[in-house]
Amino acid sequence: MRRLLILIPLLGFPLALPLPAPAPAMAQSAAEAAPFRMVNRTGTPAVALFAVRSPRGAQGDWGRNLLRPDRPLGDGQGFRITPAGDTGCRFDLRLVLADGRESVLRDQDICVTRDIAIRSAAAPAPALGGAPRLAGPASASVPLAEPNRRARRVSTGTGFLVAQGRVMTNEHVIAGCNRVLLFTPSGQWLAARPPARVDARLDLALLDVPGLVGTPLAFRDGPAIRRGEGVVAYGFPLAGLLSTEPKLTRGEVNGLRGLRDNPDQFQISAEVQPGNSGGPLLDMHGHVVGVIVSKLNAQRLAQHTGDIAQNVNFAVQGRTALEFARRAGLDPAIAQSRGREMSAADVGDVAHRATLFIRCER
Repeated sequence: MRRLLILIPLLGFPLALPLPAPAPAMAQSAAEAAPFRMVNRTGTPAVALFAVRSPRGAQGDWGRNLLRPDRPLGDGQGFRITPAGDTGCRFDLRLVLADGRESVLRDQDICVTRDIAIRSAAAPAPALGGAPRLAGPASASVPLAEPNRRARRVSTGTGFLVAQGRVMTNEHVIAGCNRVLLFTPSGQWLAARPPARVDARLDLALLDVPGLVGTPLAFRDGPAIRRGEGVVAYGFPLAGLLSTEPKLTRGEVNGLRGLRDNPDQFQISAEVQPGNSGGPLLDMHGHVVGVIVSKLNAQRLAQHTGDIAQNVNFAVQGRTALEFARRAGLDPAIAQSRGREMSAADVGDVAHRATLFIRCER
């Protein structure tokens, strides 16, 4: 019972009416910074829209979805995009439809054409040459899901792709759910198929998501992680309050054990909030070293100690999560973390391709 008084599992708060994400402040003085508009003329609502500077799209790096999960872009509707002032005129554009089809336009000169209409779409081609692929439906025939807007209770969390059709998260994220939906980086809702494989003691779960494919995250296979190593947490904190896009926080490994010397957890300084539960903790090579699980309840602890703890958070160790996946019959990717480290932004790009928003309906 003491653990329940001290730890806050990072399950998202029940969703209220979503608040609109604040419009980004962008320069508009240069010609290339002027807004342009994409118009959906495909006859089918779109659930994802991506616009990145060429040639990022050709490299499989599409950045974040510009559409909100609860606001698809209907047929005939347009979406206004204001680029940053230093991004130039050449853009790769991608529209993903609700039926899984997509349209990709490469090297578009948005300084010449300010209104870009997309009139056709096709099933996405498979990734070539081992190029990273955003997690999403394998084809247009994969059944898509829709959130139940009348669900009595909704909570949220985070998960990440560890194998084709399999997503790792925390057990407490899906405990008691009547229905579990996942919003993919490629912009579709998919439903998990029960039952999930769970380990309540470790607070880990593996979801079976039929038709979900992508480039799974690799677990760190060595060297052993040390105190003071930089880490990145990636996930969806405070859904319904903050913007709907994923958030990245950077910190360090503070301790090699968790609360009360738990050998299956790390203590970390990367700030996490409700909704981060189940999200990946990555090292600076983009490899999974943990699964975000909880934070210290500073207010409750202060009642016992008279002092307020600052930024004490925990993650299930990556080796523990890897062993759990292997016991479930999976063979997740592993990699050595050696050589030059990546920037936090680059680690975030790796995480983004395989991290999913989880919606639990009760």
